[in-house]
Amino acid sequence: MSKVTPATRALDAAGIAFTVHAYDYDPDAESIGLQAAAALGEDPARVLKTLMAQVDGKPVCVVVPSDQEVSMKKLAAAVSGKSAQMMKPPEAERVTGYKVGGISPFGQRKPVRTVIEQSALAHDLVYLNGGQRGLQVRLKPADVQRLLKAIVADVLA
Repeated sequence: MSKVTPATRALDAAGIAFTVHAYDYDPDAESIGLQAAAALGEDPARVLKTLMAQVDGKPVCVVVPSDQEVSMKKLAAAVSGKSAQMMKPPEAERVTGYKVGGISPFGQRKPVRTVIEQSALAHDLVYLNGGQRGLQVRLKPADVQRLLKAIVADVLA
C-alpha cells in the first residue's frame, strides 16, 4: 500500500502536519468509518468519515464523526440550499477521483464546498481518510477546516 496519495500530497503542499496510519480495510464492514476506528483502536468520534452529497444538484463534501449520521435538512441549510441527498457511489468516485471507502476530503479532482460537523472541532487530533482504502491521516481539526475552507455547522441527524 502506498502512503503517498493525492490527499497526502495536498496536505504536504499546504504545509499541514499529519501522520499516516494504515489498517486492515474490511470491504464487507457494515460501516467503513466504525471499522477503521476499531482497527486503529480509536474513539469513533475522532475518526471522521467523508461523505459526498448533492445540495440543489451541486456536489458537497461532508465530514462527520464515524459514529454519526448526517441530517440532509441541516446539510442543505448549512450551505443555504433547499434540498440535499447522498451522492451515488459511482458519481462520488467520478467527482472525487477516489474509490468509495477511500474518499478523502483532501486532494479531490476538483475542489467542492465542504462542511465539517462542529463537534469534530472539539478534539485535539482527528483521523480522516488518506485517499485510499485502509489509510487514515491524523491531524488537527482546525487544520482540516483551514485547508478546506470548510463551513462549520451542526449537520447531525
